[in-house]
Amino acid sequence: MTRATRTRRFLLPLLLGGLLAPATAAPAIAAARPAAHHAEAPRPTSDDLPARLAALPGMRLVRDTPAPGGYRAIELRYRQPVDHRHPGRGTFEQRLFLMHRAADRPMVLYTNGYDLDYQDPAFRTEPTQILGANQLSVEQRYFGTSRPHPTDWTKLDIWQAASDHHRIVRALKRVYRAAWISTGGSKGGMATVYHRRFYPQDVAGSVAYSAPNNTDDRDNTAEDRFLQRVGTPACRRALTDVQRALLGARRAETAGRLARAAAAHGDTLRTVGSADRALEFNVLRLPERFWMSQDEAACARIPGPSADGAALYAWFDQMVSLWGYTDAYLSVAAASFYQLGTQLGSASLAAPQLAGLLRYPGIQQMRTLVPRSIPMRFQPGAMADIDRWVRHHGSRLMFVYGETDPTRAEPFRTGPGSRDTHVYLAPHTNHLARIDKLAAGDRDRATAMLRRWANADDPTT
Repeated sequence: MTRATRTRRFLLPLLLGGLLAPATAAPAIAAARPAAHHAEAPRPTSDDLPARLAALPGMRLVRDTPAPGGYRAIELRYRQPVDHRHPGRGTFEQRLFLMHRAADRPMVLYTNGYDLDYQDPAFRTEPTQILGANQLSVEQRYFGTSRPHPTDWTKLDIWQAASDHHRIVRALKRVYRAAWISTGGSKGGMATVYHRRFYPQDVAGSVAYSAPNNTDDRDNTAEDRFLQRVGTPACRRALTDVQRALLGARRAETAGRLARAAAAHGDTLRTVGSADRALEFNVLRLPERFWMSQDEAACARIPGPSADGAALYAWFDQMVSLWGYTDAYLSVAAASFYQLGTQLGSASLAAPQLAGLLRYPGIQQMRTLVPRSIPMRFQPGAMADIDRWVRHHGSRLMFVYGETDPTRAEPFRTGPGSRDTHVYLAPHTNHLARIDKLAAGDRDRATAMLRRWANADDPTT
C-alpha cells in the first residue's frame, strides 16, 4: 500500500467530533501573475482553453490531459494571499484540478477540504455526474502543496479558506459563465457551507454530504447518545468487549505491536507521546470509527476478546488506522487537527464502559495530535455563527447524511429563515452518503432540486 493510499484511509474518519497518488508536475506554460479582480481577463485571439486559463491573472497551467467521458483534466495553480485582509503580506499557490467538458456547461466547485494528493484528477463528484457539468476541485489552504512558507498558522481559518474559494470563483467565472454549484463531503462539506456563509451569492446552490455541525465543543452528549443507540445491542456489546480487551488484558501486546510496526517503517510517536497513548486514543474512538465506515453486516466480523493477537490487531488497525498516529502521518494531517482544535470542534466521547482502564485524561483533545510548537486557541463562536446563518439566512442548500453515520448526531438543520433548503437521510448508510442512496422519493426530489439550481437563471452573476 502506498503512503498516499494509507494517508487517505487514515484521514477518512478524522472528522466528527474527519477525509488523499502524487503526480509530477509538467513545466508551467505561464508564469503566475499578481491577482486582480475587477478588470476583465484579457481575451486571446483564439478560443484555446489553455490560453484562456493562463490569461487569468494569478493562474498557472501545470498540465492538460484527456480524461474519460469527453473531459479534459487540467491541473492549475492559483496565487492567493496568505492573509486576505492584508494581501500584500505574502502569497502562496493553491492547487486546483479542473475537469473541463464545455465552457457553457454548469460548473461544480468541489471543496475538497484536505489536499489533492490522493485524488485522481479525473474524479467526478455526484453532482458533476448528475449535471454533466464541469468540475473544479480545490485543495484546502495549508494542505498538500498549498501551504505558504513560512507557515503562519493563525491564517488557517474558515474565513480565509472561504475567501480563497471566493477569489477562485470570481476568476474562473470569466471563462465559465453558466451556473455554479458547490459540493463537498465531510470536512469538505463543511467547507462548502462556510464558503456560502461568507460569500452566499458565489454559487447557485450547494450540496454538503456528511457534514457535522458542532456548535458547542464542550457538549458531546449528542454523539454519546447516538453511539448508545446505533446498531443492535449485540453489536454494541461486541465493540465494548473489544475495547475492554484492548485496554485490559491485550493492552501491552497491542501497544507493543504498534511500537514495533512504527519502528519497522522508521516512524516515531513523539507527537502523540507513546504507542500506549495512541492505543488509548483510538480505543476511545473505536465505536465512532466503526460506524462511520462500516454497516450492520460488519458486526458479525468484530473479533472476540480472545481472538488471535495478530488477527485482533489487524482488525483494529483496519478500523482506526493506527499507523496514522506516527509523526510522519500526523505532519501530513496537522492542518486538519489544527482546524478541529481551533474552530471546527471535536467530540471527546464518554466511555463509562472503560472505567478503570483509562490512563490519560483529556487525551481526546486535538492538542494531542498537533506538535506543541504550533500554538492553538479554540474560538467557541465560529461554529455557532455558521449554524445561525444556515437556520436564519441560508438558501439553496442541500444536506445529505447517512442513517448510521455518527456525523449526523449533530447535523445542520433548517430554520425559520432557511429558503429552498432541505436535509436528507440515506437509510442504512454510513459516512459515504450519496443522493443515489436516498429512498426513491427523496432521491427524485434532491435530483430535481439540483437540476433546478443548475438550469435556472444564475442568481450569482
